[in-house]
This record gives sequence, C-alpha cells and structure tokens, in this order.
Amino acid sequence: MTAFKLNARATAVAATLAAALSMPAQPVHAQKYPVKPVRMLSGAFGGPADNMARLIGPKLADMWGQPVVIESRPGAAGTIAANILARAAPDGYTLLLISAQFAIGAAMHAKLPYDPHKDFAGVTQIGVSVSVLPVHPTLGPKNLKDFIAYARERPGKILFSSGGAGSATHLSAERFNAAAGIKGVHVGFKGTPDALLEVAGGRVQYCIVGLGSALPLIKNHQLLPLAVSTPTRSPLLPDVPAIPEVVPGFGVDGSHALLAPAGTPMPIRSLISRDVARVFDMPDVKERLAAQAYVALPTTPQEHDKIIREQIKSFGEIIQRIGLKGQI
Repeated sequence: MTAFKLNARATAVAATLAAALSMPAQPVHAQKYPVKPVRMLSGAFGGPADNMARLIGPKLADMWGQPVVIESRPGAAGTIAANILARAAPDGYTLLLISAQFAIGAAMHAKLPYDPHKDFAGVTQIGVSVSVLPVHPTLGPKNLKDFIAYARERPGKILFSSGGAGSATHLSAERFNAAAGIKGVHVGFKGTPDALLEVAGGRVQYCIVGLGSALPLIKNHQLLPLAVSTPTRSPLLPDVPAIPEVVPGFGVDGSHALLAPAGTPMPIRSLISRDVARVFDMPDVKERLAAQAYVALPTTPQEHDKIIREQIKSFGEIIQRIGLKGQI
C-alpha cells in the first residue's frame, strides 16, 4: 500500500473520529422506552382509578416487554399519590392514573404539597364513567324535561344526594343544577351506595352517580333513570336521553387520565399516549369497558394539558358559586 493511500485512510479515520466526538450525546428521551419496569400509581385499591390502572397496565406491559407495576396509594382524596408523582424523576417510569378528584382538589384547596399547575405533565386522558340521573319511580316526572319543570316549581325544596361534600358526584349534580336552572338542597353521605339508597327509598329526590352503581337498582325498578351524563346515549340504556339533549349547557366535568412529573420528555409522553389508545382499540378491552358503562376518550399529551387546566377552572367556578372553597 502506498504512502498516499495510508495517509488518505488515516485522514478519513481521523475525520470520522472527530465528527463522532463533536456530536452531542444522544438524549435519554430519544433512546428506547421503556427499558425497565414502569410504576403506575393509583388511588384506593379497588376504586375506579385503581381498576382502570389494573385494566390498562398489563396490556401496556405486554406491548413494552417490561412490567407495569400498579401501586395503590390511598388517602387524602388522591393527594398522597399526586405528591409522590410530583417528586418522582421526570423520566416516564413513574405515572399516576387520576380521577376527577385531582382537578377538584386543585380547585378547592389553596395549599397543597404540590403545585397542580406546574408539577405535572399530561400524558393522555383515559375516559369517563357514564353517570345517570335517577329518581324514585313514584316521584311523578317520567322524563328529564318534566323533572326540571317539577324542580323549578319547588326551589330549595327538593333534595339531591352525593357521596360527600366536594366529591365528583356532588359537583356533577351542582353543575347540572346550574345548567338546568334549578335549586336543590345537597345531602352528603359517606359514599355513592348510601346516596343511591336514599333515592331508592324515596327520602331524597335525585342524584347523579355512576351508571355501574345504579344499574342493579334500575333493573329492579327501584330507580327510574331520566338521563345519562355523557354527550351521547349509553348502549346500556339506549332509550334514556343524554342530559345535553335537554340541557345544552351541561358538560362532563372530570375524567380519568394519566399524568407524569413535570419535565417528562414529550417523546416519552407521546409514546405512552399512543400505546394507551392502542389498548382501547383491543376487542376484549372494548367489551369490558362497555360492560362497565365506561367511555374511552384517549388524547394527545398536548390535548390533555389543556383539558386538565379547563377542568380545574370549571370545578373552581362551581366551588366558588356554591361557597364550598375552604369549608372541607
């Protein structure tokens, strides 16, 4: 080999090494994800958010080839789990499946151990449970329009129940009252089952609760469903109208969603969002959600960042209107 060829090769090798050394290190978020187990936090074991995490977690684990460990962290209306997430590394390996209670807490409490606006990044909205507005069959009104007229004739004299002051069932009913132009008196109970039984017993006139909880009483003709809360009718009650059909100003307040710590790279958040949407396209998942009266509404991270801000604002307006802020 001639000296010229040796010099040319040496020059080429040197140029290649120089180019490689001058390139910036590949950022972590551009590498393969995930390469280790993912931790998914949820609320109380057996609660709606925890159940949803246990539905989608194993599916994501199958896709990723890495375990998705579901960790229930109950307490303080979700504040404990949210605080853990806020302090986790922003690398996509710690996620939190939230319910509407996250936005309610952010709207209701000025002092939290985290900043709900700055300490989290949206990954994807998950969806909403179908809620229903039932009354006792002997109350009189047989449809939502007649019920609204009935309530307007009795301002401050009809009762509505919920799973407790400041709960999602309480604030959903308050939003309905405002949209329908009626004035009901709130009666809070320890949970949704008690709220339903009071309506079934005729001691309270109405409530807005998850359809899954109310369906057995509806099938037994102990409750009469007047409307569902979702934008469209539920296949489980096809003859029952959606509230927006009669009350155009009514909308869904809260939803289940996935959050990550603030600073989690967008490529990772987008990958998780896409894969959650793929889970909801699986036939067995669609079947389970339909049986649970659940509507999947996955979004992009950018869309969910906007949604969570709007939900906090919406709940804040309701809480301010009814004077609940700072009382609980």
